[in-house]
This record gives sequence, structure tokens and C-alpha cells, in this order.
Amino acid sequence: MTSSGRTVVACLLGLGSAAAAAYASHRGTAARQAVTPPIQQATFNRDIAPIVFRYCAPCHRPGEAGPFPLLTYTDVKARARQIVTVTSKRFMPPWLPEPQELRFADELRLSEEQIALIQKWVEEGAVEGDSANLPAAPQFVAGWQLGRPDEIVEAERPYTLPASGSDMYWNFIFRTPVDRTRWLKAIEIRPGDKRVVHHANVLVDRNQAARRMEAEPRAGFPGMELKIESETFDPDSHFLFWKPGTVPRPAPEGMSLRLDKDTDLVLNIHLQPSGKLEQIRPSLGLYFTEKPATQFPLLLQLENDKQLNIPPGDKRFLVTDEFTLPVDVDLLAIYPHAHYLGKDLQALAILPDGSSKTLIHIPEWNLNWQAIYYYADRVTLPRGTAISMRYIYDNSSGNPANPNDPPRQVVGGNRSRDEMAHLWLQVLPHAPPGSTLDPRMVLQEAMARHNIEKNPADFEARYNLAAMLQGRGAQDEAILNFEFAVRLRPQNGTANNALGASLLAAGRIDEALPYLYAALRAEPDNFDAHYNLANALVSQDKFLEAIEHYRAAIRLHPDDANAEANLGGALAETGSLSEAKMHFQRALQIDPNHKLARENLEQISSNPKNVQH
Repeated sequence: MTSSGRTVVACLLGLGSAAAAAYASHRGTAARQAVTPPIQQATFNRDIAPIVFRYCAPCHRPGEAGPFPLLTYTDVKARARQIVTVTSKRFMPPWLPEPQELRFADELRLSEEQIALIQKWVEEGAVEGDSANLPAAPQFVAGWQLGRPDEIVEAERPYTLPASGSDMYWNFIFRTPVDRTRWLKAIEIRPGDKRVVHHANVLVDRNQAARRMEAEPRAGFPGMELKIESETFDPDSHFLFWKPGTVPRPAPEGMSLRLDKDTDLVLNIHLQPSGKLEQIRPSLGLYFTEKPATQFPLLLQLENDKQLNIPPGDKRFLVTDEFTLPVDVDLLAIYPHAHYLGKDLQALAILPDGSSKTLIHIPEWNLNWQAIYYYADRVTLPRGTAISMRYIYDNSSGNPANPNDPPRQVVGGNRSRDEMAHLWLQVLPHAPPGSTLDPRMVLQEAMARHNIEKNPADFEARYNLAAMLQGRGAQDEAILNFEFAVRLRPQNGTANNALGASLLAAGRIDEALPYLYAALRAEPDNFDAHYNLANALVSQDKFLEAIEHYRAAIRLHPDDANAEANLGGALAETGSLSEAKMHFQRALQIDPNHKLARENLEQISSNPKNVQH
């Protein structure tokens, strides 16, 4: 809402009779003879153009997703009746949340007065008005909205969208052009033809795990809800999202995003066929900063897909989740998500004193207009606050968005015809006084335990909890949870390697070996599994077999100094001293400060038996 909109309407619709009554109370009989001033006729130039330029033009202009332009009087008059209809029903502009105390930045919701003013203008003949009253036309940035990016990466191969069929999702993998750690202040997504791209979001893949999902190298792969597997737990921290009308948001000062060498960016795009074949070839603009991050937000996800088992005909199927914050946080943004049966989506913060705040309420959910909502001001939530998610689903034939006719049983899943109950929160956690623990890990460990309590068979929660426990030295509990994760997915290479590595770190080498071999059967190109298995074999004096796996690791990661140094050590044990020396030298080329490689290189000539691993 804009203050200018409310001021104009108050003058036109409300002030006449109020002013007359006030005048009469002071001026007696003369005032009673006064005539109330006539209400001014609404005109496009004075009254409607400011609304259209602010709320409509960003999408309704050439090159954007709006099907027709709304930039001039002629444009708007031609669609005047249609505009009245879609604004009165609040179908346009697409702003789903109800008004609330905690305001969102860049709200696109029209006030009741603005809607009434548009209707009044049309009923009075859609008059253009005095050109002197027309505000300056909005100026839009052509091309990259944030200016020329520091780097531009384009999808290596386009995807051909079929002419017909249901909506679908495609994932493009971008190899990032960085040779060292860099800091991103913004990513601008140019998704391709905006007529057929519904929305898109970027995931950071620090281990190139998504590449294993491609049937053909560099071709991309299908899939709606993408999960990136990683050997270490690295929680998401930023919303990297695009939908029509999105203006890229640079990260706040101190919250840049780390981008390492060999990191991939995966663009997940929701596509809708247009009636003809379309070539989709997106690109990303990367904007760097020299300022490393000093504040570290993270994304918390409430969800309860396990509750989703919606009978046909059920108009008010309820799904809930509630998570209690273990630390103080500042809430920065919120992103609710459901599919086509979503009806009424609400999130509350129940404070420790029993009071509550509405974080977001969407009484008429529409998947087509899902968005990330940033708060105008940070929302401070103290430790002990319960975040409550309450979603209602409509699986009746009366739901016009229901993809099934007649309705059928719907469960949780990744297909668009399945359902989801997700609530993402971007928070900036505060470290507890006197604590040395990373508050992000405190939050994420609590979230993992919460998810396991809801669903003991939650693989991601088991794996993430184990990784965090291992990271803070709780080795025994980490092993128990890695073992549970492997029982849930026996063929998962990442989980088998993590369990093997954890057992290896605990000195349980014989137990570790079967899991490391299983990891390589599942993922023959898993660098960590080759490296960990080689280390385990060395500790059993099986140097020849260890050498084989060190070599495989180096083929996968040629610039890993530890693998080079350890290969040198294993070669020295077999008497291959000249080759060992070469690998020690190679390790020092990669990392001149590699202590083990330097000590072994000095020892190899005088006493090869002193070579260390």
C-alpha cells in the first residue's frame, strides 16, 4: 500500500461530508446553508497512473511475463473492465498474504480504497484527464537489472520444452568460473523465455553431487524438489529465487555468500508448455564483493509431508508442525510452500509469555503466485518461541486448482500432483551468552532432532544430525545415527562413506571397510570414499591396494595436497622412492606449507623407513 493512494481516496471519498459537519458546528446557520463540494471525477493521469505504474507495469511490459503491456492510458483503457474484475477479486496484483502487524517489504497488495478508485474511474468513463497530472513513466533497467555482472554463466546445453503436456521441472548445472574462494553479494537469474518459466531457484552444490543425476554430461536433469547431498553438513543460508516481476536483492551488508572453487550452481526451473516447442537456455549473473561474510543467516524448514494423506472430497484437511527455537533469532524472510490443494496457509510465532504474532497468513493459496516474503524490519524472536505452521488443504471438486477430476487420494511427494507442507524461514541466530558453539549448528541440531521425533525414518534428518554430532566430537552418537541412515538407504554412497569415515576416525577399521567398499560400489567416482578407503588400507599395511585408491582420488581431485602426500607415503613403503618423491613435491606445489609432505621429502633420501602417513 502507498500513502499517496490512501491520501487521494480520502480526499475524494471521505472528506466532503466530514468537513461540512465540522464547519457547521462552528458557524451555525450559515454553515447549514453551505453546499457540500462535489466529489472530483477520477482520471487516469492523476489517480490511476500512480497505481498502475507501481503495481502493474513491472510485469506488464515488453520482455516480462505479463501477456500485455500496461504502460500508457491507451493500454489501460483497453483493459479497463478486465482490470476492475481482477483487482476486485484480488487476483491481481498477485499478493497472497493478508495485512498484518509484521509488514513485508515491497508489498503489492492494493488497499480497498485503491480498488474502489479503479472501479470508480471505469464507471465514470475511464477519463484520461489533464496531462499535467500524469506522473513520470516508470523507468526499467534493460538487460541485467543490477548492472553488468562480474561474471555471466550460461547453461551449456539448452533444454527443449515440449509443446504440450503438464507443467514440468528441469535442472541446469552451472560450472562456476572461480579459481579460489570468492564472496557473492548477488545472483541475478535470467531464466530464458519468461512466458513459459513460472519460477526458478538456485541451489549451491559444493560437492558436484548434482552431476551424478545427469543421464548425459552437461545436459541437466528433471526433478521438482532437489536435494543436494554433501559429505559435510553445510546448511542453506540464502533464498536465491526468481519469479515474474522479481527484482534481484543484493545480500545485506555482511551477509555475502561463499563460493568456492569447483562449486556448482544448480538452477531448478518450473516450466509451462506454450503450445509450441521452446528452447530454454538460462543464464546467471554473478556479482562479487571483496567483503567476506561477517553475519551468517540460515534457512530453517518446518514441514510435515508425512501427515499428507488427503482423502478425496476433504475440503479442510489440516497439517501442522511446531518447532521451538533453542536460541534467539532475527527473522528476515519467510517462504510458505504447498501445491495445488493448498487452501489456507498460516504461520504463527508463540512467544514464551504466551502471546502470539502472525508471521504470515495466506487465506487463498495459489501455487502460481508463490513467493519469498522479506520483512520490512527484522523480527526478533526470543529463545523458547514456538514457530507454528498450520496448513489447510482442499481436495474437493470445488477447488478449481485441483489437478484431479474426479478428486483422488493425495499424499506427500515431489510431483506437482502430490502435495507438500513446507515453511522456510530465513533467520539470523544469536549466539547464547558465553557459548562457544555456532548458533547455526545449535538451531540445526534441534531441527534435526525435531524431525526425527516426528519421523524416525527421516533419512536427511538422521544424516544431518550425525554429521553435526561428528563435527562437534560426539563420535559415538554420530555413528549410531549414520548407521540408522544407512539402514534406511543401504545403497546410498554418501551415507556409507560417512559411516565408514566415522568408524575409521574411531579406530574401528575392520568395521569401516565394508561401508567404504559399499560407497564405491554405489558411486565409483566418490573422491572421499577412495581417499578414506586408502587411509584405512594403509593402517592395515595394505599399501598396494591403498595406492590404487589414492591414485583414483587424485584423478578425481588433481589438486588435493593430502592425497598427493599420502600417495607418496604409501609408495615409499613399497620402495618406490623416486615416484614417492615426485608426489611429495607435487603436494608442496599445491600447498607449500604442507608439513607432512615437507618432512617426508627431507627424510626420504636419508632414511625411507621414517616416512610418515
